[in-house]
Amino acid sequence: MAIREIAQMGNPILYRHAERVTDPTDPEIARLAEDMKYTLIHVGGSGIAAPQVYESLRLVVYRLNPRLLADAADDGEPWMVLVNPELTLAGTADVPGWERCLSIPGLHGKVPRHGVLQMTYQNLDGAEVSLHATGAHAVLLQHECDHLDGVLYPMRMPDLAKLEFNAEPGHLAQDIRDGVEVWPVLQDLVNAWPGRSQWMDD
Repeated sequence: MAIREIAQMGNPILYRHAERVTDPTDPEIARLAEDMKYTLIHVGGSGIAAPQVYESLRLVVYRLNPRLLADAADDGEPWMVLVNPELTLAGTADVPGWERCLSIPGLHGKVPRHGVLQMTYQNLDGAEVSLHATGAHAVLLQHECDHLDGVLYPMRMPDLAKLEFNAEPGHLAQDIRDGVEVWPVLQDLVNAWPGRSQWMDD
């Protein structure tokens, strides 16, 4: 296993349509997935797509962290490896939520997403798997699969005024004050913010 360098916003590889994995059982694909896991552990992340580690392949790795994904069905296997995932989105993108990205350090933004989806993907044995996801789990999958199509979350934002630094989470704090549920990692940003009293009633 190796810790991979993470491509940052502006690098051309993040804007390409990634190539389909021709053989999910190839040992090199398993090795890449292990490197992606190890990289996530090193940086404390939840999910990562292969283009973020400079591999333009349709591969996503994420972990079923109950602190982040309370609705994810964890059957004892905390890691998920998705090869050639395909999403079928239900309804309209009417679930605005706050997101961060390993390729956009120091920032977070409010992004509209679909609240329900179906997915098919291959595992590392080459078997095809179906998955149903809702809520935060569905949001995570949309975020990671966007990377496979060259899309970063600010490109989905209708209002760039809601793109802000982690050190100054004013709009995020306002949403939390108004009762909007956010991922615990984002709640932590607001809890640690010295300026929270400007936006929230403690």
